Amino acid sequence: MRLNQLTIKEAREGILNKKFSCFELVKNCLDEIKKRDKEINAFISLNEKAIEEAKEIDKKIMANEKLGELDGIPIAVKDNILFENLKCTAGSRILEDYIAPYNATVIEKLKKTGAIIIGKTNMDEFAMGSSGEYSAFGPSKNPYDLSRVTGGSSSGSAAAVAAGFALVALGSDTGGSVRQPAAFCGLVGLKPTYGSVSRYGLIAMASSLDQIGPITKNVEDAEIIFNVIKGKDELDSTSVESKLPITNYQLPNLKNLRIGLPKEYFIKGLDEEIEERIDEIVKKIEKLGVKIEKISLPHTDYALAVYYIIMPSEVSANLARYDGIRYGTSRIKNQKSKVKSLLDLYLENRTKGFGDEVKRRIMLGTYSLSTGYYEAYYLKAQKVRNLIKKDFLEAFEKVDLIITPTTPTPAFKIGEKQDPLSMYLSDIFTVSVNLAGLPAISIPIGKVNNLPIGLQIIGKPFEEDKIFKLSKIIEELR
Repeated sequence: MRLNQLTIKEAREGILNKKFSCFELVKNCLDEIKKRDKEINAFISLNEKAIEEAKEIDKKIMANEKLGELDGIPIAVKDNILFENLKCTAGSRILEDYIAPYNATVIEKLKKTGAIIIGKTNMDEFAMGSSGEYSAFGPSKNPYDLSRVTGGSSSGSAAAVAAGFALVALGSDTGGSVRQPAAFCGLVGLKPTYGSVSRYGLIAMASSLDQIGPITKNVEDAEIIFNVIKGKDELDSTSVESKLPITNYQLPNLKNLRIGLPKEYFIKGLDEEIEERIDEIVKKIEKLGVKIEKISLPHTDYALAVYYIIMPSEVSANLARYDGIRYGTSRIKNQKSKVKSLLDLYLENRTKGFGDEVKRRIMLGTYSLSTGYYEAYYLKAQKVRNLIKKDFLEAFEKVDLIITPTTPTPAFKIGEKQDPLSMYLSDIFTVSVNLAGLPAISIPIGKVNNLPIGLQIIGKPFEEDKIFKLSKIIEELR
């Protein structure tokens, strides 16, 4: 039995039935990391106390104590989520020696249920990237094909689950950074409703867009993790508690469920085999009684441009604090440095501490917010963002859920997309969800040329339960 390939439910049953111990489960994952992570590069640091924590849970089991919901489950965590006393680099040299002084709220919630944080995963620097190639610690590689990207920015989290280094992982999604790597690595990736999961302890990239979400092997695991980490947090003023009742669609009686297919997402540039596979899935669920409707989201064409104005603008503000003095590592190593003033110090630290993509986005954002351009760019982008939200609100008056591709293509080769614009186009089907603050999931629906592909399901705010129900049906139909 390969313990590292189990789902949460399978692992829990095995532990409770004493088929194997928590120690054996965690050690199996760590052994796999030791054997294969040099080539995959999923982790930046490991939790040296993971084995001890597993042994403590085994003692609880032997004493017949009541277990938490995730007791003994090894979980990987993206390296922009704070885990006390472990490095939190955000994939950047400027934070390479930063030790987290406290736990993020999501970590506290996981630990209360007994989860074991096995390590911190690689990522595009400050979550800025769509491939995993922009990490200061080297790219993560796709376990399905080591010459290809994992997707980004939660690259290491997706690689860790796909390679069997952890049973599940946490990532963060600002424009598709959980869903896109999940699609590229044959996994489930959930981007929850904005505000449903606390961002306290998440290193901010773009505060109005960021959301923590799980990357898992199946839909059930994503639902389990979401239900653990969701909820209002007094430490995050943007977090809220959903007041919506849980819906109850009986399977397979789905005749009242209406699914929308937006014409703007099935366009030139979408891989033909991905479109064909989605069409097959849609026809199968239609046979179960689900109503399929063609819909339009007319402002979709502007979403990528809007995202790449609003996101860099927030980046330029959020990253202003990293100067190598208050936060981050000073890059001044030579006592004979030419630094003569505080400004010189800032310039030296930020020039050497930030990578090219981070610098590019800081400059784009600063330009968009500058005098004379604020109204022309940032303010106009916010107005169009409202139109994108309105498109979804109007669509959801006609349908319950929306199905789209997650990505236009399967995973591309490392180094293939050197032009930033071609890289940004990888996010074309995912950024609208973040702009509108909606929940969405990517689920695997097969392979193209032996590479995994994903389907995206978008729902109304705080209606993750509907998304999970449809996802489970599609999971059974694959």
